[in-house]
Amino acid sequence: MPTRGLQMLLGDASPWSIAGAVAAVALLWLVAWVLEWAWWTPRRLGRALRAQGLRGTRYRLFTGDVPENARLSREARLQPMPRGSHDITPRVQPMSCNVIKEHGKMSFTWFGPTPRVTIPDPELVREILSNKFGHYGKQKSSRFGKLLADGLANHEGDKWAKHRRILNPAFHHEKIKRMLPVFSTCCEEMITRWENSMPTGGLCEIDVFPEFQNLTGDVISRTAFGSNYQEGMKIFQLQGELCERLIQAFQTLFIPGYWFLPTKNNRRMRAIDREIRMILRGIIGKKERAIKNNEASSDDLLGLLLESNMQQANGKANLGMSIEDIIEECKLFYFAGMETTSVLLTWTLIVLSMHPEWQEQAREEVLHQFGRTRPDFENLSRLKIVTMILYEVLRLYPPAIFLARRTYKAMELGGIRYPAGVNLMLPLIFIHHDPDIWGKDASEFNPQRFADGISNAAKHPAAFFPFGGGPRICIGQNFALLEAKMALSTILQRFSFELSPSYIHAPYTVLILQPQHGAQIRLKKI
Repeated sequence: MPTRGLQMLLGDASPWSIAGAVAAVALLWLVAWVLEWAWWTPRRLGRALRAQGLRGTRYRLFTGDVPENARLSREARLQPMPRGSHDITPRVQPMSCNVIKEHGKMSFTWFGPTPRVTIPDPELVREILSNKFGHYGKQKSSRFGKLLADGLANHEGDKWAKHRRILNPAFHHEKIKRMLPVFSTCCEEMITRWENSMPTGGLCEIDVFPEFQNLTGDVISRTAFGSNYQEGMKIFQLQGELCERLIQAFQTLFIPGYWFLPTKNNRRMRAIDREIRMILRGIIGKKERAIKNNEASSDDLLGLLLESNMQQANGKANLGMSIEDIIEECKLFYFAGMETTSVLLTWTLIVLSMHPEWQEQAREEVLHQFGRTRPDFENLSRLKIVTMILYEVLRLYPPAIFLARRTYKAMELGGIRYPAGVNLMLPLIFIHHDPDIWGKDASEFNPQRFADGISNAAKHPAAFFPFGGGPRICIGQNFALLEAKMALSTILQRFSFELSPSYIHAPYTVLILQPQHGAQIRLKKI
């Protein structure tokens, strides 16, 4: 018998010697695993890529190019850009620019022990995002990343399909249309606050970046949680702190086990996560009880989500979302719904301050459609110049500067056979600024390029993808664009604006692309 055999093998060995043998075996296994993860696998993947003509950086044990990327980014952030320049890629992605110059557009770097291949061709990007055969998956989120939100954006396969099916009704065109009064109310409150802060001359200076963060946080709180929006605002504040702490934590991403250490930052992040979950669990419970008792409107996102979830589940738990799933989707509402729209509005005001001729054209269009009255859905949909401006801002200053996918099996793409375990970087910011795709004025602000629609704006119809593409295209893009149109229209009706002398043009990324030193704008009441 196995037990008897083990006894004969160990003989009269003491417990300490047995424990020592077990520890030695465990240590050997750990050493073998680390060598496989940090040395053998990277060398094998690197050789496979170079054998097919791809060039890239030399692999550095454990960390890859992460320290060098951080160093170059720190250096780039010390130097602001000239006002009026939109050629932001060297400042925002200095290492990628250097690698492309040395090794070509299609080259690779190392994200820790994983090779990351840049895919600069829009046609290949479209093929990857379409993911028809399930060959390309999302990168697995770290424990740190999952703290922020582990919802639809991170899921794969059947779980993603189930969540997308349940969430789709909440973001339907007609449902978003019913949220427009909330957008308008939040914008009016912001505008009124600005007007009340103005001296007699009707001129004041405001950093619009935190203003737009507050606006979009207010919008998502009200549209997501309805009458519970004040509790929702508490989540917004907690997630803001969590984002700052996550940025610190990402520096330790490649230290095995660091997440489990009781550092001050780790303890605080876990405490924030527990508090957010506690608040959301309470809001969800109240909303569920109200819906079941026919006491609540389901016009807010949470109500629509819960209603859809109940219909899909129909008494079968495996067909619906769990409470934990719903909590993660609510966290994602916040991060995706608040951060991306706030930076879009911020860069739009900055760019229109640099290009007053387009600011005036947009104002004329808004006043023609609405006069001084509150913007309505039908006429917001007719704003051609405003839409062209928002698209051009998204092209030059996309909130996410790249998307990433991963090969989970060996496969061919564009004549190159990629082994399993390779990251594919889809570089929005490089493709959006590529003169071979957009023309010689690729780094200039020219909304006119979108006059005939997105598909005709560049040499390739898939060259513009600020919201991603394929079946995983951002579910909230219509929500974000409608909110941005409402906010911009309301501002243009009441103010003209220009850059403050104190404004420093310094785009940089902290999860998303934002102004490093704020967005100081001079507003003049009209």
